[in-house]
Amino acid sequence: MRGKQAPKRKILSDPKYSSQVVAKLINVVMYDGKKSTSQKIVYAAFDIIEEKAKKPAIEVFTEAMNNVSPLLEVKSKRVGGANYQIPMQVRAERRQQLAFRWILLAARGKKGKPMAEKLAAEILAAAENQGDAVKKKQDVQRMAEANRAFAHFAR
Repeated sequence: MRGKQAPKRKILSDPKYSSQVVAKLINVVMYDGKKSTSQKIVYAAFDIIEEKAKKPAIEVFTEAMNNVSPLLEVKSKRVGGANYQIPMQVRAERRQQLAFRWILLAARGKKGKPMAEKLAAEILAAAENQGDAVKKKQDVQRMAEANRAFAHFAR
């Protein structure tokens, strides 16, 4: 690794819910620097969630994030000429980032609806331990469990 590591930037909390996690979600949804568009999408999705779940959207979102965040993942490591998939614990920051990524990929993978509706549907499904994002998490966890025999290669 050359040079110095980029400094961690402080993310300002979003104006409506005053939550840093929601602000990060807005940044992840954003395309081509169009933050106002992504804010509209996320806030519309949260309105749909409140309407359908009859609970505060931030609670449903937090529950969905907890259900999608992985505890273990596999990383490739070369040991003695062979590549092994070694299960490793996921850091909190990466856990959150993976959850965002999987929810967004699942939402963008659906067709025929506006993005706000797709995002709301995926967050609601994730809060109930269903949907594509939760399935992705379970696949990753299952892969880590299957390769538990190689855990001793981790250092």
